[in-house]
Amino acid sequence: MNIPAVRSATEAERGRVIDLITLSFASDPLARWSLPAVDQYLRVMPRWVDAFAGSGLPHGATFVVDGLEGAAMWLPPGVEPEVEAMMRIIDENANEQTPDLLSALQQMSGFHPSEACWYLPLIGVDPVMQGRGFGALLMRHATTRCDAEGTVAYLESSNPRNISLYLRHGFEVMGTIQVGSSPVVTPMIRHPR
Repeated sequence: MNIPAVRSATEAERGRVIDLITLSFASDPLARWSLPAVDQYLRVMPRWVDAFAGSGLPHGATFVVDGLEGAAMWLPPGVEPEVEAMMRIIDENANEQTPDLLSALQQMSGFHPSEACWYLPLIGVDPVMQGRGFGALLMRHATTRCDAEGTVAYLESSNPRNISLYLRHGFEVMGTIQVGSSPVVTPMIRHPR
């Protein structure tokens, strides 16, 4: 069996990566709780993906399975989400979940390590390609780099089904976040090996 290559996405692939993540999060508990209407989700989620994780792409930190079956949008140390754009998107699409979402986001930032770290805002695999090990390939690629650099990795799991993948790759649960009617979000950290 040929193991597909993992590589950094190019700027020309930005739109395809955003589409892939949008598709892969279509049943994510937090994404769909915050954007429950299908038309709103399809309109807003691509903008959210780009604002939340797109700033890592110019730094070679968006990793893809070579055929774009999966993508992990990391932010390397010193690179941040576009918080102003994220807040604009939330304001423009406010609904009854917005106060709880803002509180959950605030709690998420409280778990974020104060030390320099690789941060994984978003990882996803095309739903028709799931179960083939692409998520594990993407995680291994990034954690190998973190180990080589001696850098901490951090993420928040918005889907409980993914926690076992992260645990297998050395992440540890830091706690849980749940506000009002929101789904549980699980912050996780991985120390270099």
